[in-house]
This record gives sequence, structure tokens and C-alpha cells, in this order.
Amino acid sequence: MRILFSMIASCTALLAAPAVAQTTLIHAGSVLADAAGEPSGPSTIIVEDGRIVAIEAGYRTAAGDAQVIDLTGKTVLPGLIDLHVHLTGDPGGDFWKEATEADEWGVVVGAKNARLTALAGFTTVREAGSGPQSAFALRRGTAEGMIPGPRIVAAGPALAIIGGHGDVNGFRPDVNELLDSGFTCTGATECAAKVRLASQNGSDVIKITATGGVLSQQGRGLGAHFSDEEMSAIADTAHSLGLKVMAHAHGARGIEAAARAGIDTIEHSTFVDEAAARAMRENGTILIPTLMAFKGVSEGLGKGIYTPVVEEKIRAVYDQAQVFMRQAHEWNVPIAFGTDAGVFDHGRNAEEFALMRAQGMSDREAFASATTVAARVLDMESEIGRIAPGYSADIIAVDGNPLDDVSVLEDVGFVMVRGRVIE
Repeated sequence: MRILFSMIASCTALLAAPAVAQTTLIHAGSVLADAAGEPSGPSTIIVEDGRIVAIEAGYRTAAGDAQVIDLTGKTVLPGLIDLHVHLTGDPGGDFWKEATEADEWGVVVGAKNARLTALAGFTTVREAGSGPQSAFALRRGTAEGMIPGPRIVAAGPALAIIGGHGDVNGFRPDVNELLDSGFTCTGATECAAKVRLASQNGSDVIKITATGGVLSQQGRGLGAHFSDEEMSAIADTAHSLGLKVMAHAHGARGIEAAARAGIDTIEHSTFVDEAAARAMRENGTILIPTLMAFKGVSEGLGKGIYTPVVEEKIRAVYDQAQVFMRQAHEWNVPIAFGTDAGVFDHGRNAEEFALMRAQGMSDREAFASATTVAARVLDMESEIGRIAPGYSADIIAVDGNPLDDVSVLEDVGFVMVRGRVIE
């Protein structure tokens, strides 16, 4: 009996003992730790249990069972952040599939796209609208290492007006009703209640469709949808719960109204004008331009991918999409990185950088928009966006220096998310 108690005590002690930390040494040709800095010389990044613990000059020799990753020919950078993706969807115009595909199918599609997104160098994404639970399932899957992919900040279903962009459109009335997400609202009280419902169900951020949209079957233009009172109720309620609000918005007056209501980020912002830009500056509202969305949908014109209603709207925004971010940049609107991946093929996210540069951003500004600036938007500036002690080990490697040519980020050769190497 004494021997049995001794064995039990020994096993209990082993279970209670902390696990031995797994140490990884990354030998980097150079380290660009921060968008505000310059690449270092040869360095060793030391990672333990998913976190960066030190950065040392030169190459440290591995001790014990420490793993060594040889990136001596590469520039090592913080992982990139995309603030607007739709992992659970792929591009195409078959809107009717909403009536034939289960929400669970979005998790299967999302697992595929999470991997592609991570391999492209994006170690954190903000999921900007999905089925009721699909993005939340993906969020857990990547966090627990069951699915290779980025850290996911998930909105879940978007709040929309009845019949507007983000609501179900294009079917018979009884089918529209059957497919309703449960997140449309009318009036300030109901809109506040839907924010609380989204929070209860697991949303990390509240997504609303503040204006009409391009890819929906609702063909009544791109003007404002929610009233001022409704948007203020949404913003105030979300902020009281510690959540931010992201607003799909194209038309200038919808952008201006959203900014004045306290919405945190404006997605797309195609027809931004000086009055809307002034409201964004005055209220600290961030622009997420999603230039790749416009490029992606224009590539599908005339190929039978989109319905006539959608094609007409794509053509209506095309010219403005080539200039609006330059105007916003000149008006000193703060800009962060987001692509709307899912409107185009996942994995092409980094093509956004060259489009941002073509509309007036410097290479350094574009790189910062997807690292330090995007991390601030997520209130995660002490966790991601830099390579520094204490930060999550979200690390990528490329050939060349993105401060000289940001398009080198289109070819990422190594990815680590939370200390886990993605392939």
C-alpha cells in the first residue's frame, strides 16, 4: 500500500510540474522588427512556448533540445495583418447557393482558406462577416492548432437593414424569410439589441453594412442604409461592451454619418469626399480600403460570373476605385490594411500592397498599415505587429527589404503563427 501511495504521489507531482519550455532559435539574415525601423544584421530570435523571449545579434548556438530554423538568407519580419477577409467564402456570383449550402460548409471552405492565408504571410485576420458560427469555429480551430491558419478576430453575421446589403436578397419572399440571419434591425432599440445578441453569441467585433453594396442582389445604389440614430445606438452599445464596430460603406454621406456616429473603421469608402474625410479625421475613424476587392471583381466582368445587377454596380464603381485611396491619403485620413479576400482568391492578399503604393502610399507606410497600424486597430499593439520580447511569435521571412519594395511581401518563404511553423 505504501508503494502504491508513493507511485500516486510521484505521478501527481509529474502532472503538477510545469511542462519544459520548447525553445526555437531562428537564425535570421536580418530582422526588420518594426515598420518604423531598419533591418538589422544577422540575428537570432529566441522563441519559447509561442512567444518571442529575446533577439540577439549574431547566431546563437543551440543548446539541449532547442530547435534551430535557418533563415540566414532571408529578411525576417512580423507577421502581416489583414483587417478584412471572408475566410468562409470563395469568389463567384452564385448567390443562390445560400439556399443550397449549409452554414457548416463554410467551415470546410474556411479551413482551406485559413491555410492559404497563413502561407501568404498573414498571421492575423479580422473575419468581416460569416454564418452564425462558422468563423467562430475556425477561430477556435486555428487557436488550438487543429487547423493551420492565422489568428482570427471574428465578426460573425453582419447587422443590416431589412432588404439591404448584408440581408438576404434575390429569392422569393418566403425563401428570403427562411434564410434571414436574425441580425437585421430597424430603429435604435432593436439595433442595440442585435449588438448585444452578437456579443452574446461570440462576436469579437461588430460588422454593419452602413450603405448599399456592390456584390449583393439589392440594386438600389450605394447610399446610406442605417439612420443616424441607429448607427449611434450600434456604436454606443458596442463600445459599452468593449467591442469595436466596422462598417461596410461606399457612399460619401453614409461614410460621413458612420464616422460621426463613432464607428471605428470604414471598409471600402469608395466615394469618400472631403466632408466625409473630415468627419473621419475628427472622429479617429480608420479607412480600410480593400483595393484588391475592386481588382478582383473587375477581373470577373463579362465572364458570366456575376448577375447583370452586380455587373452594373461593378462598372459604376470601377473608375472611382482607382483614385479614392489617394484622395483619402492626401486628406490625411488614417489608413490600415484590409483586402476583402473571398471576393478574390484567398492567398493573393499581399497584392494589396502594390495597389496602395500606386495610390500614393510609400513602401514603409504600406508595410506599417499591415503591421503596427493594423495592430492598433485591433487593440493588440502589445501582442502583434512587431518582433519584440513578449510578443506573440508571429513571424515571416522574405527575400529583400519591403521598405525598399513592398511587393516582396507577395512571396513569403516562411511563416510562424503563435510559435507554430505553417508547413
